[in-house]
Amino acid sequence: MNDVAVSQDDRNLAMLTHLSGILLGFIVPLIIWLTHKDRPEKGWLTAQAVEALNFQITIAIALLGCSVLAVILIGALLMPLVWLFSLVFCIIAGIAASKGESYRYPVALRLVK
Repeated sequence: MNDVAVSQDDRNLAMLTHLSGILLGFIVPLIIWLTHKDRPEKGWLTAQAVEALNFQITIAIALLGCSVLAVILIGALLMPLVWLFSLVFCIIAGIAASKGESYRYPVALRLVK
């Protein structure tokens, strides 16, 4: 499903925003959202940055929970699964963004709107 005409620069920036979560967590989505949120012509890019930010916050909370549960060893087993989950969905979101499609992560706390 293609949204309204989205510039190639916005597509590339949204793709990088989603993919940056693999290594940098919520830092890049936060910067993109903060720098573009007051610009109405960047609505699609802002929406994608918020989506990536919410997903990365969710992943950070999950990893924190895994760290706490590492005391009883279950967290140590879950941590690689959470990272793999993040990797897969960041790649899927990055591909969708590069096509100019809006992507909504299936599991994410909607903390930033």
